[in-house]
Amino acid sequence: MDAPASHQDSVTCASWIRRPENAHLVVFGKPRRGHSSPPLLHIFSFDAKTASLSSSPKATHALEEGDPISIAVHPSGDDIVCSTTTAGCKLFEVCAGEENIKLVAKDIPPLQSVGPQTCLAFSPDGSRFATGGEDGHLRIFEWPSLRILLDEPRAHKSFQDMDFSLDSEFLASTSTDGSARIWKANDGVPLTSLTRNSDEKIECCRFSRDGTKPFLFCTVQKGNKPVTAVWDISTWDRIGHKRLLRKPTSVLSTSLDGKYLALGSRDGDLCVVEVKKMEVCHWSKRLHPGSGISLIEFCPSERVVITNSKHWGAVVTKLNVPADWKEWQIYLLLLGLFLASAVAFYVFFENSDSFWNFPLSRNQPARPKIEGIFGDPQSSDEGIFGPLDM
Repeated sequence: MDAPASHQDSVTCASWIRRPENAHLVVFGKPRRGHSSPPLLHIFSFDAKTASLSSSPKATHALEEGDPISIAVHPSGDDIVCSTTTAGCKLFEVCAGEENIKLVAKDIPPLQSVGPQTCLAFSPDGSRFATGGEDGHLRIFEWPSLRILLDEPRAHKSFQDMDFSLDSEFLASTSTDGSARIWKANDGVPLTSLTRNSDEKIECCRFSRDGTKPFLFCTVQKGNKPVTAVWDISTWDRIGHKRLLRKPTSVLSTSLDGKYLALGSRDGDLCVVEVKKMEVCHWSKRLHPGSGISLIEFCPSERVVITNSKHWGAVVTKLNVPADWKEWQIYLLLLGLFLASAVAFYVFFENSDSFWNFPLSRNQPARPKIEGIFGDPQSSDEGIFGPLDM
């Protein structure tokens, strides 16, 4: 595994920004430092070859008030919503040219005075946007019109985590009191609450992303034993659980293709799980020594994650998992198979007992000419046996 790259300045929130041709960016939210340094949003470029971020930010935007506490980026990579401690939510448009990157602030009236929002989430198709506040208030909007679909002041005691399903139909949310609820995002209505035992607290939630298994993964604290539990979203029945991280979990994330889950512990360990086998395939112990990991987010196109903690800032880690096949590698494999098939056919033809290539006896002449078998095409229609005496 390559050594992780760290931005050790204090970072409160971060997220990937998807860009064309995998030229992805990363946005960091940094709190105020003293009276001379305002809270900032920094944008860094990402180098896939070295799995590292640029040494200096490509763009910087100073926030007028309130430290950033959470960030959500639209799937298109064009819009960023940032929640602050005192100034509600701010909307920024990403203007990325060949040389320069700019953040253009825009008004977002429905979310200007809503208080700190612990959780922000865009739906995978970008048509829905949800916010969950420290006060337990849930809001679901249509994007980009910001038409309100759901406004529930008492959704939870206080929000801990939320996630949209792959089809953008459902929203799962968890509370600091250990409960979890499911909402119908399109209709803006509550659907159900996840069942749990009296000694269980549901903490983090993520929907499956591979498009074949309709599951909801949740980290559950069963007394002193942390487990990862799975619910079937077609029935909302719990179908099992497994001990993976074996430590109290602080954050849960899924890769965009759904192949991997990532769990972060409260003492700084990172664990990555292959969903198909539900087995651990990568460990980074003491990635953030002694500090709880508050964020894990997978790179959109590489097996790389960004993690963040209060004391160690943001860390970029390349995962020690099998590399994915690139498109050009697949085409190269198909070409190799075609050439191998052509060679095999040629060898088989040259060594087979075909009509044209039968083994010759000691006194047999060489391979007959084609005229000797079908006759001379210049001969008359009387046939190869000569004229018949009628």
